[in-house]
Amino acid sequence: MTDWQGIVGRHSGLVWRTAYRLLGNEADAADCFQEAFVAALELSRRQRVRNWPGLLQQLSTRKALDALRDRSRRARRSGQPADWMAVPSRNPQPGQEAEAAELAAGLRQGLADLPHEQAEVFCLRYLNDLRYREIARLLGLKTSGVGVLLHRARQQLRQRLSSEKVRSDVEVSP
Repeated sequence: MTDWQGIVGRHSGLVWRTAYRLLGNEADAADCFQEAFVAALELSRRQRVRNWPGLLQQLSTRKALDALRDRSRRARRSGQPADWMAVPSRNPQPGQEAEAAELAAGLRQGLADLPHEQAEVFCLRYLNDLRYREIARLLGLKTSGVGVLLHRARQQLRQRLSSEKVRSDVEVSP
């Protein structure tokens, strides 16, 4: 029998940080937090879990990316921009705050638009600071495959963010 109270107590911070970093607001992060633990419970009923932190980090990343994609689809359907939360910072200048909010929104949208495996590898590497080998083991990939997916994700995000920067510069120019 699994000690769920202990597992939740030990790993709740990890799951919360993972979800909140990606989603940027408490309500969505709370939903993702709950969904990750429910998915872990269901999985643990089917098979033995050897690495709870890794599993929970992977599940919370997947659930958060799914939430980003849902948010993006709803925004596209309604024709209105998505309600992205600003990136918190200490003592920002107004221009810096606006720039950080635009960058965060662009990155979230870019992650939502990436193929699932690329987005997951990117988040596990850069938001959760996992090494290539850890990501490969978690996702059942070769280490070289992680590198390829990460390269493609960075390339697509770089293109997206630079094209948005060009568009916003053109829109602002007189």
